[in-house]
Amino acid sequence: MTKITPVILCGGSGTRLWPRSRAAKPKPFLPLVGTQTLFEATIARCADPAQFAVPVVVTGAAHLAHVEAQLGGGEAAVIVEPSARNTAAAIALAAGRLDPDAIMLVCPSDHHIGDEEAFRRAAASAAELASEGWLVAFGIEAKTAETGFGYLKRGEAVGAGGYRVAQFVEKPSLDKAEVFLAQGSCAWNGGIFAFRARDFLRELESYRPDIAGAVRTAIASGREDGQRFHPDATAFDTIEGQSVDYAVMERTARAAMVPADMVWSDIGNWHALLAARVCDGLGNSVNGQAELVDCRNVLVESDGPRVSVIGLSDVIVVVDGDDVLVTSVAGAQLVGKLKGASNQ
Repeated sequence: MTKITPVILCGGSGTRLWPRSRAAKPKPFLPLVGTQTLFEATIARCADPAQFAVPVVVTGAAHLAHVEAQLGGGEAAVIVEPSARNTAAAIALAAGRLDPDAIMLVCPSDHHIGDEEAFRRAAASAAELASEGWLVAFGIEAKTAETGFGYLKRGEAVGAGGYRVAQFVEKPSLDKAEVFLAQGSCAWNGGIFAFRARDFLRELESYRPDIAGAVRTAIASGREDGQRFHPDATAFDTIEGQSVDYAVMERTARAAMVPADMVWSDIGNWHALLAARVCDGLGNSVNGQAELVDCRNVLVESDGPRVSVIGLSDVIVVVDGDDVLVTSVAGAQLVGKLKGASNQ
């Protein structure tokens, strides 16, 4: 069996989970669910040597120290991006450094997956389809009508438990999301993909030859530094970044999906983190010193000061150093717009 090469994308601006997450140490490197950081958990999910090859980690220089510290001496190839140019370019860097026939499993490093066995089963199905030339997305089973995710509309079956992607749907209105949920024919696009390196590069060359060409030059003129690889900054910095969804997946005629019901969350805001946590019988979650009286669905995160909350529901309180955030659950998606979050 051909082993799957995990490609772990590491980075982030640290705004959506401010003030705990910051540009210098964004959420992949924080222990937000359990004792492992999200990055450590991502590496651990792909650690079975019977199924997975040595991972490739793509990160920026600002986060390299966190990556290497949290790898804990484990084997990995690390590609250090000279600048952030979105996911299509980051994935192309990894593809260009791998054997053309390598099957890549692209994993964001800031997601929580509660059912790791389901993840590995989906990875095996996706790899089988990728070996047949498909570019495969994980279709996360939609449990609620979410407007913050893109959706994948399921087409005809293509084998290995997968389906052709009939349509990529951008973040819908609530009415449309409720229709998708009722129909059961759409899944969330979780941003996890599998494909052969050469197939991805071929499609990228077709649809964004500027990105493909700049990445080729950046690799050819790059330099090795032990397990690290540094692409040439002059070439890479010319790239006009675009996500892999827009650059390739929504354009290719070879897009497929595998269903994945794996207790997934992108931890996209504080409310999402509360939903991913193990809570008490009233839906409350506390990390740090806190006392809650007559509260429901309250999240408290404190790195020191004692927090007391009485008689509140659907509220989030975060204390980090000199910064304090108090928001309703409904307002959690606006945290990144705060001046404190943008002026870290």
